Amino acid sequence: MSDLESRENPYNVTQASRIYFLPNLMTAGNLFCGFVAVIKCIQARLETMAPGTYSHSAAELYVQAVWFILAAVIFDSLDGRLARLGGRESLFGAEFDSLADVVSFGVAPALMMFFLILAPTQGYPVFRQIGWFIGFVYLLCAAVRLARFNVITNPLLHKPKDGSKDFVGLPVPAAAGTVASLVLLLLHLSEGNRELHKLSLALPFLLLMIAVLMVSTIRYPSFKHVDWQTKTRFRTFVFIIVVAGFIFWLQEVALVTLFLAFIFLGLFRHLRRIQLIGRLRLQRKQNVNKPPASVQ
Repeated sequence: MSDLESRENPYNVTQASRIYFLPNLMTAGNLFCGFVAVIKCIQARLETMAPGTYSHSAAELYVQAVWFILAAVIFDSLDGRLARLGGRESLFGAEFDSLADVVSFGVAPALMMFFLILAPTQGYPVFRQIGWFIGFVYLLCAAVRLARFNVITNPLLHKPKDGSKDFVGLPVPAAAGTVASLVLLLLHLSEGNRELHKLSLALPFLLLMIAVLMVSTIRYPSFKHVDWQTKTRFRTFVFIIVVAGFIFWLQEVALVTLFLAFIFLGLFRHLRRIQLIGRLRLQRKQNVNKPPASVQ
């Protein structure tokens, strides 16, 4: 069966709207984790305003919300892989996945950053005035990023000629993971909410940068080529094991380092691409302006 035949016919409503169990079950798990993360953020905010409302402290509730967002990242990575593995990709699955991502990687991180980072109880007054707007900018960019992804990958449109599997713009799960890991690190470093506002002065600028990167044209690796049949060198395998151990032992620091490294990897690759294109253009210009060789 060819690759074209294995795909759903986008013109056939019955085929395009089919619900395949395992991939969409993972998407439902993603949506569930995002919904619970939103609930935990609201509960944490209520606990901050009225201590003793819940059995857990506000910091513990925020930590739970963080882990639910990170669990949603795992579910989101599984649904697409299961769909591609079984050759059961559908337009319904793509739309369902994006709707779940808006909740898990848009609304949940936006609430978390507003409640905890941008509007702390004893924080800077300016955050209370513009914090909601920064949170909305993040949510808006996440929604635009997902809508653009659906348009670019729509089978009714012509595929790009370069055949690149990179993501255009920072993936929304990576953006949400960065926000969640930053919250986890802040809760780990701060003693309650008293010192949290001292650490959050530079965070609005970082959050705005993350929002802008989501709607940018900077390419990020998708790792879609990595599957059960992917081969690797022994050194690479050992490096992955070391990174996994690093994450296990230093969870807060390791997660922030991992997500920020991914963000700056895309920026580094983009700058190198611009530099390479500039060199090629200069080379062509020099070849055009170069006088022809004299004929003896």
